[in-house]
Amino acid sequence: MRYSPRFPVLKSPSFTGRLHDARTATAVGRLLGTALTVCFVTGLVSHVLQHPPAVFANALPSRPAWGYRVTQGLHVASGIAAIPLLLVKLWTVYPRLFVRPPVRSVPHALERLSVAVLVASALFELFSGLFNTAQWYPWPFSFVPVHFAVGWLLFGSLLLHVAVKYPQITAYWRRRSAGTAALPAEDAVDRRALLVATGAAVGAVTLTTAGQSFTPLAGLDLLAPRHPGHGEQGLPVNRTAARAGITAQALRGWRLYVGGPQPYELTLDELRAMPQREVTLPIACVEGWSKSARWTGVCVRDLLDRAGAPEGALVRVTSLQQHGAYRVMIMPHTYARDPLTLLALRLNGEVLSPDHGFPARIIAPNRPGVLQTKWVARMEAL
Repeated sequence: MRYSPRFPVLKSPSFTGRLHDARTATAVGRLLGTALTVCFVTGLVSHVLQHPPAVFANALPSRPAWGYRVTQGLHVASGIAAIPLLLVKLWTVYPRLFVRPPVRSVPHALERLSVAVLVASALFELFSGLFNTAQWYPWPFSFVPVHFAVGWLLFGSLLLHVAVKYPQITAYWRRRSAGTAALPAEDAVDRRALLVATGAAVGAVTLTTAGQSFTPLAGLDLLAPRHPGHGEQGLPVNRTAARAGITAQALRGWRLYVGGPQPYELTLDELRAMPQREVTLPIACVEGWSKSARWTGVCVRDLLDRAGAPEGALVRVTSLQQHGAYRVMIMPHTYARDPLTLLALRLNGEVLSPDHGFPARIIAPNRPGVLQTKWVARMEAL
């Protein structure tokens, strides 16, 4: 007798939960959509400030001074808040992955493909952004361009999803909408409980991470990778002097070169002898943390005027560090001519420490931290 192996029949999972419905998906989805929209818009602002298109290269605004601190804080906070919302949204809708047949028509196949793109891009964007806040990059590609590109993919697929699902969204948007009214009334209590629990989760992750930029909540900053009050001279440090290759030998005999129609050089003592100004400005980093501090130094516009630099000139600032994407920074004239923009020599009343950019660093209003160049060696009007 010939033996024929028998394989177990795989059955589709059976879902008995009552909240895998369109009303729950809509209620969570509108919160998730709001968080993703805020995250996308503020991320776009951050990218433009860091990598301005040619049309904006010399026209970015330096005010309000706290602008980047607010937008980047919102970017990171909304991205973190979106993570529990995304997980709940996926829990609500994932039974539809097991509907048979999986594809019923060409339009249905396109819809499922668009949802797959939306889910994949959302998971990648949110979790890669979370890893970036901890400066952990377990991938071989450059984070910034890929994160920016996938952000457009995510927002585009979100808009497409809303357009495709618009009739269903309107049918379940309100408690008294036609679709919601057709659902079992007894589910409303459990649905409210789920939404309250979701709101509590969002509130918990926000309260325990937002303190890294919103300092009144710094006492609750339990889960964020940075605390705004921890670091040398009362300010966190992202890139240390050792990591940047700044040694005592490199600083020996340091002089600042200022280029323009009338170029010149200054020693540190000569810089200190120039008129000094003290300003209070926040330093805000792309990872989401920010902190205001007192900076003392020479106005950049005074240094440029002495070199005979034209009013509307771009300024190239070069650091002593030997490597890194932001070793050379281009500053629009709107920043260079702002009276708050300094070549800072002191921080919170103390001489800059090596990790904070000794002997001199840039501090400017409404500017990403990666562009507040440390260990400045050259400033040149272009």
